[in-house]
Amino acid sequence: MTPQQTVLQNDAPLDLRLSDEELRTIEAHITSFIQSIVDDAGATGAVLGISGGIDSTTVAYLAADALGQENVHGLVMPSEVSDPDNMSDAEWVATELGIPHDVIEIQPIAEQIFKAYPEATGDRIATGNVYVRTRAVLNYFVANYEDSIVLGTGNRSEALTGYYTKYGDQAVDCNPIGNLYKQQVRQLAAAIDVPHELVMKTPSAGMWVGQTDEEEMGLSYDTVDAILALHIDGELSTDAVVRQLELTPAEVESVVELYESSAHKRAMPPAPDTVRL
Repeated sequence: MTPQQTVLQNDAPLDLRLSDEELRTIEAHITSFIQSIVDDAGATGAVLGISGGIDSTTVAYLAADALGQENVHGLVMPSEVSDPDNMSDAEWVATELGIPHDVIEIQPIAEQIFKAYPEATGDRIATGNVYVRTRAVLNYFVANYEDSIVLGTGNRSEALTGYYTKYGDQAVDCNPIGNLYKQQVRQLAAAIDVPHELVMKTPSAGMWVGQTDEEEMGLSYDTVDAILALHIDGELSTDAVVRQLELTPAEVESVVELYESSAHKRAMPPAPDTVRL
C-alpha cells in the first residue's frame, strides 16, 4: 500500500491527506524530534506502551528508526478487558521491529486499587481509567529505571476532543504524532510500511470489553477530523461546516462540546491568582 492509496473511511467528508513530499518531511521531522527529546534529557532511550493500535504502532516504528531498535523498550500491558487480538498484534509489532519488549499483566494491580475503594467499581469510566493510569505508572517505572523517556502515542484528534485519560495515556514526556489528525496518522503509518490491517484497524482505548472510540464518540474519526480542521482549528462557522460537509448541526456541535468540555485536560492545573501581601 502506497501513502497516496486510500486510507480514508467510506464516509470521509474531507480529504486531509498529505502529499508524498509532505509525508517524507514529517517523518524526518518526527524522528529528529524524538532524537532531540532523548538527547536533551540526557536519556539512554525511550519506553512506550504498545496496544496493537495504529497510534502506538506508528510511534514504535518511528522511534525504532530514530533511536535504533535496541534503544526502544515496548510494554504490552493487557488487562481482563483487553481484546486478545490487540495484545497479540502489540507483541507482533514489537517482535517485527526487533525492539525489546515485556508483557505485564495489569489486572492484579488494578484489582488492588478496586479493593481499596470498592464503591467506585460500578463506574465504568472510573474503572476504565484505572487501567489507563496503571499503564502510565508502569511506563514511568520502567523509564526511570532505564534512564529513558516515555513516548506518548496520542494524536491531534484525541487531544482536541479530550479523548484520553487525564494523567493516563497523556502522562508522557512528548507526543511524536500529536500534531497529526487520525486520518494523517493512518497515512503516515502506510508510508512507513505499517501493515495495512493495522493501518485500518478499528480504534479502541481498551477501557472496557467491546469499547471502540468511534462508537463512543458517535462519529467516525474522519468526520471528527473534518470538523476539527474546518471549525476548531479553522475559521468556518458551524453553519458553513454543516453545509460543506453535509452534516447535521447536532453532529458539529457534538464535536464542539467535546472540545470545550475537555479544555481542562489541555491546560496546567489551575491555581488562584497571586495575591500581593
